[in-house]
Amino acid sequence: MTVVDRDKAIAALDEQWNALLALAADLAPDDWTRPTACPGWSVHDTFSHCLGIEAMLAGWPTPAVSLPDEMPHVRDDMGRSNGVWVEAYRRSSPAEVVADLRQVVAERRAAVAAMDQAAFDADSITPAGPDTYGRLMRVRVMDLWFHEQDVREATGQRGRLGGLAAAMALDEISAVLGYVIGKKAGAPPGVSVRFELTGQLARRIDVAVSDRARVVVALTGGPTVTLTLAGARFMRMAGGRLPRGADTGARVDGDAALGEQVMANLAFMI
Repeated sequence: MTVVDRDKAIAALDEQWNALLALAADLAPDDWTRPTACPGWSVHDTFSHCLGIEAMLAGWPTPAVSLPDEMPHVRDDMGRSNGVWVEAYRRSSPAEVVADLRQVVAERRAAVAAMDQAAFDADSITPAGPDTYGRLMRVRVMDLWFHEQDVREATGQRGRLGGLAAAMALDEISAVLGYVIGKKAGAPPGVSVRFELTGQLARRIDVAVSDRARVVVALTGGPTVTLTLAGARFMRMAGGRLPRGADTGARVDGDAALGEQVMANLAFMI
């Protein structure tokens, strides 16, 4: 079970909510219809999704809307659940979406502020499986941060790579790299993978594979392969925002075949 510091998580949530609201306020009317890197979603849809997840956590009733049977960009029940809120707000004006986003953020701020560390350590259901409420909040920070970057990219703005939320988003991505390398990439026992992330999201992340792949504090011996790339590029890849076959900008040192195998399977979101 994952212990996430309550004060750190709340500070990151506050920062991320503020960033989303500020971004929404600065958009031009035409920006709301621009497509994002999330298949089938415009900027308007992205804000509706962010609003919808927070609304579910706040206990708002699920909108009574019907979704088409065939939605090529929806792959599972969670995707359809997300789609309900997106569809419900599709005919709402940007001003109406922002007004509801402000309201639900105010409710969520009050709710998490009233929680202590024990409440953050309590059992919860998360997109990553059963864990703690704190882990769920870390996932929320990550999801909201990613969608903020989606909107920034769609509207030609520079990404927001500094701050608490970006660091917490990277914390969550780092936590699942064992699954990515061991299960998705199928790295064999006995190998190890080092990520050297550069730029504003600089970080070293080591993964060792034995009976299963695990993120470790330090490797015993040198890594089998080292992948060096910009932290921002790494996040877009892990988030499934980089088209397959696109240039990753990564330098591969060591086992080139393993490096290619890992990079080809790095995307695990969307």
